[in-house]
Amino acid sequence: MKVTVRYFASIREAIGQGSEAVETAAATLGGLRDELIARGGAHAASLARGRAVRMALDQVMSAEDAALREGAEVAFFPPVTGG
Repeated sequence: MKVTVRYFASIREAIGQGSEAVETAAATLGGLRDELIARGGAHAASLARGRAVRMALDQVMSAEDAALREGAEVAFFPPVTGG
């Protein structure tokens, strides 16, 4: 299936793009994250397991077991702090 992946903040800076269309066989957000990590390079470094990465599915904060669907929008971003 095809999904749109958006990257924010430091993840966007490391990967060098804000969004991309991705063809995936993953059924969940966690599976998609693993596929992107498997690309290596900046994707692996930015999205690595053990790093604090938040995920949203269709603009709703979601857990790794959230089911993907054709045409979904997935966002990855680091935790945000503010004051």
